[in-house]
Amino acid sequence: MASIKKYFIYLSVFIVLPLSFQECKISYSFTGTSLSPNVKSFSVDYFSNHAGLVNATLSQTFTEALKDKLEKQTSLNMETKRGDLEFSGQITGYSTRPINIQEGDQAAQTRLTITVKVKYVNNLDHGEDWDKSFSAYSDYDSSKMLTDVEEELCSEITDDLVDDIFNASIANW
Repeated sequence: MASIKKYFIYLSVFIVLPLSFQECKISYSFTGTSLSPNVKSFSVDYFSNHAGLVNATLSQTFTEALKDKLEKQTSLNMETKRGDLEFSGQITGYSTRPINIQEGDQAAQTRLTITVKVKYVNNLDHGEDWDKSFSAYSDYDSSKMLTDVEEELCSEITDDLVDDIFNASIANW
């Protein structure tokens, strides 16, 4: 009798329970995305740099990082134009400022901040569209020149920005 009970428990856990979730409109994956099963593609426009201080490679680096994140973390196909999900925008800020002022009005660290304005369009549900600015920063020792640490800092900040954009759009956080 106990083995028959176990059989029915296993049957309900492995067959009945998963079938009961098939009617859900949102599918969840192990990568943390929550997308409608109807969403099949995305497109990312080139993010031009309109900041006062311009890093020559930042536009390309940022655009490619966003594409890579979407390709690796979702099962969506990348389209050159008019994907089900569209990402466009521009880099609007790239600045440094001293922080952690010490004795003698000397800054111990400098903060590099990058701001990106993003327009997200969900062509299958325009109620999810948004237009937001995202900002991230990284600090470095003021005794170093920006040019010596710029590539590493930009990579770190870009990763943070792309994660924030992914979470706001695909993960709906």
